[in-house]
Amino acid sequence: MTQPVRTVPAGFFGMILGLVGLGSSWRVAARLWGLPPDIGEAIMAVAFVVWLILTAAFWYKWIAHRAAALEEIHHPINCCFVGLAPSSTVLMAVVLAPHFHALAVIALIGGAIGQVAFGVWRFGGMLEGDRDVSTTTPVIYLPSVAGNFIIAIGAGTLGFTSWGILFFGVGLFSWFALESIVVFRLLNVASLAPPLRPTIGIQLAPPVVAVVAFLANTQGHPELLTQAAWGYGLVQLLLVLRLFFWITKQPFAPSYWAFSFGITALSTGALAMTERGVTGAIAQMAPVVFVFTNVVMAVLIVGTLVRIAQGKLLPSPPPAAAASPA
Repeated sequence: MTQPVRTVPAGFFGMILGLVGLGSSWRVAARLWGLPPDIGEAIMAVAFVVWLILTAAFWYKWIAHRAAALEEIHHPINCCFVGLAPSSTVLMAVVLAPHFHALAVIALIGGAIGQVAFGVWRFGGMLEGDRDVSTTTPVIYLPSVAGNFIIAIGAGTLGFTSWGILFFGVGLFSWFALESIVVFRLLNVASLAPPLRPTIGIQLAPPVVAVVAFLANTQGHPELLTQAAWGYGLVQLLLVLRLFFWITKQPFAPSYWAFSFGITALSTGALAMTERGVTGAIAQMAPVVFVFTNVVMAVLIVGTLVRIAQGKLLPSPPPAAAASPA
């Protein structure tokens, strides 16, 4: 009888998105308000170390526990998290850009190739149909929306803005296409099971990550629609807060990191627009959003460390099949 094993889910790469998002927010805050730049770089260093650990665990799963990896990549919901592996590699370009430009370019190209390949394969398969509508959750944004916005951010950060705008467009129009589908499912189909409810946090991400991606590839005063998209993201945050007690029926788990990328992008977008001359409401809210983001991220980090100390970070493996009688 094969003993069940615990493996690192691809969804853990969501931690990288949140950590790099927080580090990016601190980088902008250092320029805007004169805060210590070492804080942002320290967060980025932590993100890099966590990425190394998760990447090693991800490839180990594919080598040593291939059945578990194949089950994950063909799962109707968990499959979408697999795209976070190449996406987080692209974010290493953002981490490395100020220090090791050549390595940053390698991370961008390698991660982008992996993300595009996975996104086309996975989302193309979804278009074949025969999907249970209840398996449509905000996770569906990851292959075609989040992944392409992240490539746009990485490309813009390294100065490849002609490429960045292309991927920004892919992410933007994919978001437009999927938004109504996800909202329709949430409104009209059976309520999400408690373990899936933290994925609602992904709903916050598209508008504000779009803002960050657009700013990474443009210069000058942010346009009206950029500010409007940030406002839509703010309303998504309010909706998430409205659902707080419904979502938290699921005890703390790594799935709560689904909130991290959107919340940190909300902060980074506000700070970056303020840095580029936006005044009024967004500039006034930027300090509050920055503090709120740091509080949320502190809760996620502490909660994760507690789960590690308890030995409960990894999900329990499925029960092993009983041995057949002789």
